[in-house]
Amino acid sequence: IWDMSQTRNQFTPSRQLQVEEIVNNSHKKAKTKMRLVVPPCLKGELGNLYNVILLGAGFFFTFLGFNTMAGVQTLVFESAKDENSGGYVEGYNGNGLWSLAITYMAFVVGNIFAPSALALMGPRLTMIISSLGYVFYILQLLVLNDALLYTSSVILGLGSALYWTAQGNFLALNSRESTIDRNSGIFWAMFASSGIIGNLIVYTQFRGKEFIDTSTRNTVGAVLISMGSAATLTLMLLLPPYRDEETKEKERNTPKKGPIQALKDSGKLLLTRDMALLSFTFFFIGLQLNIRSALYNTCIGFTAQFGEERKGLAVISGIFIALGEVLGGAIFGIFGKLTVSKGKSPIILLGYLCCMTAYILMFINIPKEAPFGETTLDNLAFIDPNKYLAVVASFLIGFSDACYNTQILSLLGGSYKEDSTSAFAIFKFQQVLATSIAFWYSPVLHLYWQLLIAAIFCSLGSAAFVSVELLSKRKTVAKKEN
Repeated sequence: IWDMSQTRNQFTPSRQLQVEEIVNNSHKKAKTKMRLVVPPCLKGELGNLYNVILLGAGFFFTFLGFNTMAGVQTLVFESAKDENSGGYVEGYNGNGLWSLAITYMAFVVGNIFAPSALALMGPRLTMIISSLGYVFYILQLLVLNDALLYTSSVILGLGSALYWTAQGNFLALNSRESTIDRNSGIFWAMFASSGIIGNLIVYTQFRGKEFIDTSTRNTVGAVLISMGSAATLTLMLLLPPYRDEETKEKERNTPKKGPIQALKDSGKLLLTRDMALLSFTFFFIGLQLNIRSALYNTCIGFTAQFGEERKGLAVISGIFIALGEVLGGAIFGIFGKLTVSKGKSPIILLGYLCCMTAYILMFINIPKEAPFGETTLDNLAFIDPNKYLAVVASFLIGFSDACYNTQILSLLGGSYKEDSTSAFAIFKFQQVLATSIAFWYSPVLHLYWQLLIAAIFCSLGSAAFVSVELLSKRKTVAKKEN
């Protein structure tokens, strides 16, 4: 292809048109080759299922690395501060609690701007870029530095907001009303299984260790970075969602949202009746996240009546929480059509029953002083702490959490498909806000007060979700009658 401006005058007008056509066709072919080619076997609904499975695999690798990192982080930080540990780093004073607080604050702020970011980049590119925030956070294991720890915490928080909002949007784009329940279950089961393997790694490789030396820390860091990088590479294999002709025509007639408009639409959606009711559900999910990911396992590890095996029991508790999550996701994914034949409310009520049972077991089995630190034999629960009851409560917490999360993903991805970016941003904003609040009061309030707060919001959130579904059904029936 040569420069047209230099050759235009050497040809007749008809020849000039022919040369221009050749150049334009060459440009079109070049652009076509740069597009992502979809294999014929992955076109249509099969391609969307492929995307859902890859999405679950990407989040599995991300949180396999991140959850394992969370399990050994305290041990790494304490070793870096002890001169006799073999992993001492001069001048290092990193604080895991401060790091977590900064991450949550950045997460809350990031959710405000997540819809605008998705409007600019789209969900696939957003997930690929934001997944690197997890890799960068793990990277600071190799170069322990106070400033790097807190900087990576900010990046992780902002990236997490984009990551989860883009996940919800992409899941909605790859689902129809008839497949959203199945896809939500498949994703949740694959994502939650990372908790099982992550806790198993911590339990088998680091149980009984008091310190981690520099060599072990670097090896662990390299392995976890590989896991995070595998997530990014997996997400790069995602295909454009399949859309039928009706959907394509609708998209062509709908103007594309800019970043400012996306932010405005999120504010309008937040003020609607249904979203205001669902705010109670979202807030409860945030409180539950604090209980299942931090509070309960910490309380088990601090309960003196469990004896010397209490630290190992805390890790086993994390494994059973993840088992409950995976089982719930698998049931609601594989048997999605059967489980929703009577709507989502029965599953929410099942989750409510499991959740309240778990809270009662925690109430009678764990001393109320457990959140404050190591208990003594004088700190009594209502019964002698029983490790089997503790593990049963762990499983029920995980299963109930799967009940709520799969149905929320299904509801937002189905009912709010046209505005799923804003819907998932609101969900994550309120969830993380609740988790942040719980994070601050967890070391201050004894266990019974924390269970009471969670039980109240569990009741309010469940009632709100059921109300939204009933109102939606009535609206649908009225439309059909009209």
